[in-house]
Amino acid sequence: MRSMNIAATGMLAQQLNVEVISNNIANMSTTGFKRQRAEFQDLLYQNLERPGASTSDAGNIDPTGVQVGYGVKTGSVYRITEQGPMTRTDNHYDIGINGRGYFQVLMPDGRTAYTRAGNFSSSPTGQIVTEDGYVVQPEIQIPENALDFSISPSGNVQALLPGQTAPQDLGQLTLATFVNPAGLEALGDNLLVETAASGPATVGNPGSTGFGSLNQNYVESSNVNPVTEISALIMAQRAYEMNSKVINATDEMMRNTSQILR
Repeated sequence: MRSMNIAATGMLAQQLNVEVISNNIANMSTTGFKRQRAEFQDLLYQNLERPGASTSDAGNIDPTGVQVGYGVKTGSVYRITEQGPMTRTDNHYDIGINGRGYFQVLMPDGRTAYTRAGNFSSSPTGQIVTEDGYVVQPEIQIPENALDFSISPSGNVQALLPGQTAPQDLGQLTLATFVNPAGLEALGDNLLVETAASGPATVGNPGSTGFGSLNQNYVESSNVNPVTEISALIMAQRAYEMNSKVINATDEMMRNTSQILR
């Protein structure tokens, strides 16, 4: 009986669905986190009677046929890149992106990674770095004797130095955008890397056409909606239970059949 195997694919699919939802819920407080959604596809079909097949010599055709599906499979786990809420931190090194774009980060292996998490800090030499000490690109170094520094919405970094009345320009932060940001590969630690699916990075100044603006003293919070996730979790749980009941029903039918054959 196919129903047992079909229901088993349904249970596996809902298990993955619950895992994706649980990861979203676990990262409700993760800076810059983008929630994910599992997408599913039906499996192959067996044609017991092919639709459109001839049913008589007079030219009649079968209008629907008989097709039996073999269950469900995971099509993709899609990252939803909608804007998360901006949270004020009053930390000068924190930068939130309002709109499209990713910060660029230099990895220890020389690759460039991308992140929406703008909870930055300072290195011992004054560079703006991530929580793991990776240098944000383009490299900006805040002088040790700086009285204060500011980051404009367009990414211009300036510092006020002792004995000067006008702020000094330190550099320009840029953002990277992608045609398909959902195609970026997640490495963990709030970092993503470019793939063939995402397309190459397009780099530009914040606030220009197609790029978001920067907000100093803010970070972008996770875009996970707890109410939506709990609702999805309940639906996934119910679907899992229904598939398990199909297995129980199939087992009982097979047991009844075996008793008849005895």
